[in-house]
Amino acid sequence: MKYFSVFRSLPDFFQNKRLTWLAIWVTVMAIIGTVLAFMTNWVIGVLWVIIIICALLFVFNTLQEIGKDTQKYIAGLSYRVNRGEQEAIVQMPLGVLLFNDNFEIDWVNPYLQQFIGEDSIVESSLNDTDELLAKIVRNWNKDDARSTRLEWLGRTFDVMVQPELRAVYLLDSTHTAEIEAKYEGGRLFIGLVSLDNYDEISERLNDSDSSALRSFVTTALSDWMVNHDIYLRRLGVDKYLIIGYRDALRKAENDKFNILNTVRESTSNQNMPITLSIGIAYHEDDVNSMAVSAQTQLDLALGRGGDQVVVKTPNKDARFYGGTTNPMAKRTRVRARVISQALMELMASADQVFVMGHNHADMDSMGAALGVRRLAKMANKPAWVVIEPQEEAHTDMQLLYSELAEDAQTADAIISPADVLSQMTDQSLLIMVDHSKKEITESPEVFDQLQDRLVIIDHHRRGEEFPENALLVYIESYASSTAELVTELFEYQPRAIKGLSRIEATTLLAGIQLDTKSFTLRAGTRTFDAASYLRSIGADGKLIQNFMKDSVDDYRQRAHLIDQAKIEDDSAIIVAEDDRVYDNVSVAQAADSLLQIIGIERSFVVARRDDKTVAISARSTGTKNVQTIMEKLGGGGHLSNAATQIQDISTTEAGEQLRSILATEQA
Repeated sequence: MKYFSVFRSLPDFFQNKRLTWLAIWVTVMAIIGTVLAFMTNWVIGVLWVIIIICALLFVFNTLQEIGKDTQKYIAGLSYRVNRGEQEAIVQMPLGVLLFNDNFEIDWVNPYLQQFIGEDSIVESSLNDTDELLAKIVRNWNKDDARSTRLEWLGRTFDVMVQPELRAVYLLDSTHTAEIEAKYEGGRLFIGLVSLDNYDEISERLNDSDSSALRSFVTTALSDWMVNHDIYLRRLGVDKYLIIGYRDALRKAENDKFNILNTVRESTSNQNMPITLSIGIAYHEDDVNSMAVSAQTQLDLALGRGGDQVVVKTPNKDARFYGGTTNPMAKRTRVRARVISQALMELMASADQVFVMGHNHADMDSMGAALGVRRLAKMANKPAWVVIEPQEEAHTDMQLLYSELAEDAQTADAIISPADVLSQMTDQSLLIMVDHSKKEITESPEVFDQLQDRLVIIDHHRRGEEFPENALLVYIESYASSTAELVTELFEYQPRAIKGLSRIEATTLLAGIQLDTKSFTLRAGTRTFDAASYLRSIGADGKLIQNFMKDSVDDYRQRAHLIDQAKIEDDSAIIVAEDDRVYDNVSVAQAADSLLQIIGIERSFVVARRDDKTVAISARSTGTKNVQTIMEKLGGGGHLSNAATQIQDISTTEAGEQLRSILATEQA
């Protein structure tokens, strides 16, 4: 301690170690010089000592002056820096807000106060001041250096937070945001408009009425587009091109594209119901890409049943408007005949055919698969239905498998995915029925191997996740079931070739009956035509009745689910316990049963499918769209019949997600 006190009492420059060693070195050299001088001559030694003493005094004094000047400069600079920091925080054009541990405001600088006005927000909580600002501060990630945009006090701020200092910095970016908004609002979009069923309607009209209908629709479209600052150009009798700026599109989205309702209701009043489908794209790299994307979105709208608008920008989910009505059945069967011929040609070029439905197969999926397999057999190609054997299959499917095994024509109809992977070739053909998503297919591994040799036959509305390389796509969302679509394909096959067997025809009819709830929902004239055809070739009604029966356990399971229903506005919601697995058919039947309650427009059943999967079955009376709700949860389906499956989640959490989406929809 004594040493340190002596060291601190030395002149300032001696406290610098480098200067200290320099002084020691000079002193040692002086001593050596003095000794040598005295050894030479004592007079020279005395003179040398005098010179050394004078030099040391000069050096010592100079170093001391330098030290004082340095200290003075540092002190002055430190004062200026500290004062500059204080003045900068107070005067600089950057909003600064300090808060305490309780997220209460301690201080704001004058620059931010000028936006607040005469009111004081000091001692107010952040949450009371602005909820979004409070959320940004509480959830700030200190590892993320990016600022967050905030609309507050009639201005736009880029916000950054320093949690360790409990400080918020708000850079006024109002002018920049206005420029960005103007640029964004001035970007082009391209859209295509299609009259979904114009050909169907115009067939029964004379030339005068057909021209009047065309003029009426064009005038209605033109007036609406002009009101929304959108350019409209007719491309054909049932197709239009629209071009506009992003601001105009935003305006159209704000009123939910009510042109859909205007055209549909006006033409329905004239007994000529026309619906519109619109595909819109923007933010593409070039005009050609934008036009291609617009056509893709129009195809998606048509694939989902029409009467809706699909708006899409790259790297973001599509936005859907409309789609609140069931698709109209097409009376013409031209497309069915073309598909039948194209399918037979693809089968003829394949060495073997594999037909695959969705996982947890039902009567519609299985009936359609058996029907397509029979078409392949009629083309003299080996064909199988791909199914992974499941012990927990519902009673109707267990009975069906037993019937298939006993019939000589279907005893070898089923093949496991493992066998498919071992025997398929590059010329094999995969046909997906009653679904179009890899996530719910019977075997994703088989899909991955044969996705370049793929055919899709489905009656569900087309979603965004759709195979890109399908050789043939037959999706008709107006159809009651996939079994109906497949049944129609048989009507264009040669009569001399043996067609459907009794069990195959029965399964197809059971699929139609199941999906139409015994011909009470979504059953059109073509549905009854298909059912009539199946009955004429031997479909067994008594066997279908046996398929529809439930076991005692299934009945009790469904009753237990219904007992847990909660009525919320016009919806009935069941959230089953998380530690019990429910059969998918029982879940679907429970959802159907809830619609029998007076005042219920929609029903949702949330139940565990297996250890990792929670399923949601959604139903509606047709007045509200449950498909869009299920799509937000990763699923899909029809306007009145949809479902989804969610992985690694509890039933309670899935129920909360569902209620959150319903609340957002109502808001």
